Amino acid sequence: MTEESVKQRIESGLVGSQVQVLDTKGTGDHFSVVVISDEFEGKSLVQRHQMVYATVSDVLTKEIHALQLKTYSCKEWKQEN
Repeated sequence: MTEESVKQRIESGLVGSQVQVLDTKGTGDHFSVVVISDEFEGKSLVQRHQMVYATVSDVLTKEIHALQLKTYSCKEWKQEN
């Protein structure tokens, strides 16, 4: 997997989201991802992660072995940055 393919999968599943992906080991199977989406507003951390996992579920554990997630609503992202 490439950073771009992971990014495209998440953005396609969470329309209007902003996604940053980093291949943490350079091996195409360990990624750190930041996802910013208004769809996260009012959702718990577990619900947010489930939403992201759903976008990559067909490759999770097969092509992606590790997926570190940080999820923010747009409002939270603005407060943090």
